[in-house]
Amino acid sequence: MSYEPRLRAKYQKEVAPALQKEFGYKSPMQVPRLVKISINQGLGAAVADRKIVESAVAEMSIIAGQKAVPTVSKRDISNFKLRKGMPIGSRVTLRGDRMFEFLDRLIAVALPRTRDFRGVKASGFDGRGNFTFGVKEQIIFPEIDIDKTDRIQGMDITFVTTAKTDQEAKALLKAFDFPFADKDKQ
Repeated sequence: MSYEPRLRAKYQKEVAPALQKEFGYKSPMQVPRLVKISINQGLGAAVADRKIVESAVAEMSIIAGQKAVPTVSKRDISNFKLRKGMPIGSRVTLRGDRMFEFLDRLIAVALPRTRDFRGVKASGFDGRGNFTFGVKEQIIFPEIDIDKTDRIQGMDITFVTTAKTDQEAKALLKAFDFPFADKDKQ
């Protein structure tokens, strides 16, 4: 028997049929699905110290389970002492099984480890069915050893879906038990 991520099986057995019924889709192909998860880290301090980018790429590779790549500046900005082609961040894009594995770890382990966690604000939708939110500390992921971390860095995580509206995308993420913050509590 081959391995299948828990959330992929949940999507096929529970989430897709529930969304098809809720939104009245005629075909199962109309049901929104998760396409990819992009994780980005902007490192402004990397202008002065290139080792920051190397450690960020290494940490992000550990978190994602896939090799991260450094991002480079597109233009010169003299006020920030920035030259075109300098590494200033890191990113990784997850698809398929790794995407579902990361989503499972994010929801079940990492987000609940955030200090004073009351849920993720639902204000990060872009109007086209994609959702972005920020994480202030990379140490919420259990793969990161706090003692070996040089500095605390944040990151942006983007969920790209095939949903046409924010309402459909939110329903999809809620079906995966994504912890959105209640409006009553804030």
